[in-house]
Amino acid sequence: MANESGPDETGKTGPGKSGERAFRDDDLERRRRQLAETLAARRQGEGEGERGAKSGETTGYGQAVKLSSEFIAGVAVGAGLGWAIDRLAGTSPWGLIVFLLLGFGAGVLNVMRSAGVVAQVDPKASDKNAGDRDN
Repeated sequence: MANESGPDETGKTGPGKSGERAFRDDDLERRRRQLAETLAARRQGEGEGERGAKSGETTGYGQAVKLSSEFIAGVAVGAGLGWAIDRLAGTSPWGLIVFLLLGFGAGVLNVMRSAGVVAQVDPKASDKNAGDRDN
């Protein structure tokens, strides 16, 4: 309960505990500084590695958008060509079916090339091979 001079000292830790509190504060402060130094060193090391790794690479989201757009473009172009051939030649639905399947194959091949699963076509290499066959 409160007396005439103020609160009854409920927030105090007692007369013998003040030295222990200072010791804990010093220990916590020392550990906080050590942790800050360790984190600063790790962040500095990670920053250098990330700059080199991300300099020429596409982020994951960008790579996903690129791959999906290449696939969709292949299918859409195949379907468009098939539909146009069906309209001109009157062979509905066979042109659409055939070119839709060809567009699907082209889209899958484009995605695999972009992902690095299949090697890119090198025109110089094909010219060299043609020259070797002629000899």
